[in-house]
Amino acid sequence: MLSVVIPTYNEEDFLPVLLASLARQSVRDVEIIVADAQSTDKTRAIAKKHGCTVVEGGLPAVGRNNGAAAARGELLLFLDADVILPGEDFLAGVLKEFTERHLDISTSLIRPMSSSSLDTLFYVFYNSYIYATQNFFPHAHGFFIIVRKEIHDRISGFDIRVQLGEDHDYAQRAVKVGATFGVLMNQKLPVSTRRFLRDGHFRTAAKYVLCELHMMTLGSVKSDIFRYRFGYSKGLARKRP
Repeated sequence: MLSVVIPTYNEEDFLPVLLASLARQSVRDVEIIVADAQSTDKTRAIAKKHGCTVVEGGLPAVGRNNGAAAARGELLLFLDADVILPGEDFLAGVLKEFTERHLDISTSLIRPMSSSSLDTLFYVFYNSYIYATQNFFPHAHGFFIIVRKEIHDRISGFDIRVQLGEDHDYAQRAVKVGATFGVLMNQKLPVSTRRFLRDGHFRTAAKYVLCELHMMTLGSVKSDIFRYRFGYSKGLARKRP
């Protein structure tokens, strides 16, 4: 069984679209767990309507850990709420490649849910970077992480002390205990551009470049120097792929 874990906070706009794309997948042996951080909108009602298991969440690391604790599957798939699984065979392709390459943890390449050339440029750069560094400094973005549950348990899940880049910290700790990591070359995952809409392209890029430098030189970011906040204001436009 594949256990899908989605951390949420006020995701009534995005969650139904993601859940609909999960329902279309040809892979059927799937459970969906929504770890909700006390949403004040219809997020929990939407999750329950779609048959999801709902557990208490918090910041993304807390939500992912709580969801994993409730999971019954041998494989965990962590997704952010603002993604869409393309086509009907996306998950089938992911599982096939994951198995054939004998991976223990992996992530996907991504593409923007917009036609903006600037969005595309930023995502191309990001894809190129995580692909080029996968063998010596792995990155597994929280948009999409697939991992064997035994590896998740072995590293005690996500480190809730990490304030930014907890997903990359997770992948790097997994590799340190012997997990095999690789970037999947299956279809690119459509991801919303609301981070750019909220903070701007270059401010967002600068924050993550500084976070990367911090991780390389000082280790994982365990202070609030980047002032990360979970959640987005209403009104950020959804751009479909």
